[in-house]
Amino acid sequence: MTIGSIPAHIENTKPPRGLICHFPLGRPLGLPGDPDFQRSVLNALFDMLNESEGPVLRTFAHSLADVEDEGLVCSLPPRLDPNEHPAVDEARAIKGAYERAVSKHGNRIGASRAIGADDVPAAVEAFARIDEGTPWKEAEIPGVPMRVAQDIRGYYQTAALELAEHTPGAWAGEDWFYNDTETGKLMLRVRTVLKNAGAPQPLWFFLSPGDRPV
Repeated sequence: MTIGSIPAHIENTKPPRGLICHFPLGRPLGLPGDPDFQRSVLNALFDMLNESEGPVLRTFAHSLADVEDEGLVCSLPPRLDPNEHPAVDEARAIKGAYERAVSKHGNRIGASRAIGADDVPAAVEAFARIDEGTPWKEAEIPGVPMRVAQDIRGYYQTAALELAEHTPGAWAGEDWFYNDTETGKLMLRVRTVLKNAGAPQPLWFFLSPGDRPV
């Protein structure tokens, strides 16, 4: 059984039982904090098991619009060390918020795939060296660059769950990271630096989501 938010993906893959849900990406069960709505989605999916033959493709009865202007109200902690690179200092400053968020929500999106939370400031510093002119092979990135970058973004977006004053919109955490944080802006700059330096396309392209301009 498969739930999908992009109809073409479900139609092309033809799973035995596929439920198309017109929800924002990242919210496969719909409204956050609404167990009754989420249960209705699951019930609609499991109801398809009653069909004796497949594949079966259905569309959930209700759709949800993504609120594009639903920004993330999220104040970053003050600087810890004004003599340190601002992105590195920022990464250290949000460590407490990250740990509190993990204790409340678990570590489903945070750091741990390539690096741990304690390694994030050093990883950010490695990318800062690239931004300052160090060749990427000499910058001491602690792992595959795109996976390290994903852990850094997950670390920040997990911390945002604690720093935010409301439940973030579907894309609000990503927009906040790249538009408002020193580290997010750094990662976009490094992406451009690596592209202009002739680095392999997968190396720089996957440092951030593909829809981010280079």
